[in-house]
Amino acid sequence: MKAQTFGILFGNAWMGLRGEAIGTSNFLLLLIPDVPVNLFLLGSWAGFYFGINYYLNLRNETERAILSARLADQAQLKMLRYQLNPHFLFNTLNAISTLVLEQDGKQANKMLTQLSSFLRYSLDSDPLQKTSLAEEIRALELYLEIEKTRFADRLKVTFDIDAEALSARVPSLILQPAIENAIKYAIAKMEAGGEVTIVAKRERNKLHMQVCDNGPDAPDNPSDLLRNATTGVGLVNMRDRLAHLYQDDCTFKLSRLEPQGLCVRLTIPFETRG
Repeated sequence: MKAQTFGILFGNAWMGLRGEAIGTSNFLLLLIPDVPVNLFLLGSWAGFYFGINYYLNLRNETERAILSARLADQAQLKMLRYQLNPHFLFNTLNAISTLVLEQDGKQANKMLTQLSSFLRYSLDSDPLQKTSLAEEIRALELYLEIEKTRFADRLKVTFDIDAEALSARVPSLILQPAIENAIKYAIAKMEAGGEVTIVAKRERNKLHMQVCDNGPDAPDNPSDLLRNATTGVGLVNMRDRLAHLYQDDCTFKLSRLEPQGLCVRLTIPFETRG
């Protein structure tokens, strides 16, 4: 091929000149000086071809692996997000039943309306999308109004929310497990004076949130709760959702309050719709 190409471009004179230079007219021998160069070019093109082919295959495999991991993460997030506390639903329906038996239809109807609104929000909100903290607080208020009906004066709820924090984007119902945990394992054990405080503050590019209670029996090492299969499910749920969504750009911490109580603190990036 190369000889034919040279013949077309330069005529056959180049063969005579090369034959004189190496002392032969044999066509095959005339091509020997070009063998190393030809092999180098052939090897270079082959390496280039196989290199590009390997890169394209590797990129496709990587994209498929990333897609599989993303789908797995989304499935995990959905599973974590839809773990509604069955005890809450059972207790609420039981409380409504009690109100009906006591012929307090007005209060029973109010609880049913609140329960319906809360469940609609929890089921309609996409676990893979974020919502504003303002919307999240409204949903939590629905939930807590139901619980305040159940516990009456035994439960006091305090919100301490910075105005500028209300526009922050947060995972839907991310604080719910901490509030459920506080009510179930702290407030429910108290005969009076139970209090839950919900705080949200912005500090530069971070949003700090916490749910604290004044209940008894908080362990000296609150991290032990995360290893308890009975009391730690909701808290582990929170921790895992944050890890899936923010990786290392978040914090999750449990701390014991004095003289009694437990505080769940989390920090995430401050993000807005814009």
